[in-house]
Amino acid sequence: MNRYEAYLPLLQSSLRKLDDWRSLFGEEQLVGFDDTPHISNILDELQQRLQENYPFHHPQYAGQMLKPPHPLAWVSYAIAMTVNPNNHALDGGPPTSEMEKEVVEKLASMVGYGEHYLGHLTSGGTIANLEALFIARELHPGKAMAASPNAHYTHERMCHVLNTPFIKLPAQENGSVRWDYLNDHAEDIGTVVITMGTTGLGTVEPLAELLPRLKNAGVRIHVDAAYGGFFKLIAGELSSERHWDVLNQADSIVIDPHKHGLQPYGCGSILFKDPSVGTFFKHDSPYTYFTSNDLHLGEISLECSRAGASAAALWATLRLLPLSEDGLGAVLKSTIRAAASLYRKLSRSDKFETLQKPDLDIVGYFPVPAEQRLSAVSQLSKKLFHAGMSADPGDGFHLSLYKMSASQFTAAFPEYKADDETVTILRSVLMKRDHEIFIPKLIERLHAALDSVQNGS
Repeated sequence: MNRYEAYLPLLQSSLRKLDDWRSLFGEEQLVGFDDTPHISNILDELQQRLQENYPFHHPQYAGQMLKPPHPLAWVSYAIAMTVNPNNHALDGGPPTSEMEKEVVEKLASMVGYGEHYLGHLTSGGTIANLEALFIARELHPGKAMAASPNAHYTHERMCHVLNTPFIKLPAQENGSVRWDYLNDHAEDIGTVVITMGTTGLGTVEPLAELLPRLKNAGVRIHVDAAYGGFFKLIAGELSSERHWDVLNQADSIVIDPHKHGLQPYGCGSILFKDPSVGTFFKHDSPYTYFTSNDLHLGEISLECSRAGASAAALWATLRLLPLSEDGLGAVLKSTIRAAASLYRKLSRSDKFETLQKPDLDIVGYFPVPAEQRLSAVSQLSKKLFHAGMSADPGDGFHLSLYKMSASQFTAAFPEYKADDETVTILRSVLMKRDHEIFIPKLIERLHAALDSVQNGS
């Protein structure tokens, strides 16, 4: 039995019970549902096409931030999608709207917000960050948004959408962010974006150090924790614990359940510490908000239609894996251990160099070339990257590439000649629970592939 067959009886049982509910309303005309042989052929073609994907399900895939959702999440999503609720208004999905409110309350409690806050799920981190920056613009019109060079590119892009000035904070030659820039320019800045888990190397930016002076200057703080947010559950295990301890002082926070929350795409979330910002979402609809005087989620969101199935899937998952250190936190602890293990083993190897000790579960590294030149690092890294993908399924690996400036690289490795403006290294995102036990095999495969590449075989 494969990993999904065990869940099919549960799915079928739930679907039958929902069909019993549907039958209470009389027979349906199932137009387009009766051509079973044709549908079967289409599904055969679909599954064949899907096999062209990289093996996101397997720990040998350690490339981008992709992993399969928890089986309970996809089963719950599939069940809810047969109803196809829309969480914009209570008219479109009364039960799933309530589920969304329940899971958002759990997220708000996790980050340390009190009873009074504003929040909802979104279709992803991009829209969640757009909403945060929209509120920031409304509260500080004409003022700039600022973020580090390591922040996700969505912030600069969304500032362009909002017609708001964007400041990319300068970096020193060694790549470290010049946060002191904020001291002399606070009067021009309305909001600073602090990233808790950058999408490049998983860096946790110094929230605890920045909070006091920014608050004193009247600058809003938006935390983009799309990738790292759930690590708040195990803050005591992290070297960045002090920054997670003050997360509740941020004005807004974005967390993506479709990353470390084990959810299908797309499921993001936005939380605001001050619920009064909801007035900026106020709008009127002549046909939408009639069935209840309770809050409709569309009244506190820029998005309109959203899949209620996302709320159902997250609600079910958090019933199984609560937002606690021993619940979902146990999964995150394994990813931290996986990253520490890969970093430690590569650091001891004479064939690889590691970039920096990981804050979370992303590791940057590169194979040592014959000549200490940046171009040689890039060339060998790319060869190893392609070698892993082209290997037999049982021997391969899937990584990602990470490009950085020559000055940042040579600050850490001054012995290398900067014969190019940038250098490309390898990057592993170890966000699956079974990555922890796969690390020895990944190390073995990396070394074997490197020997093959260097020997020209």
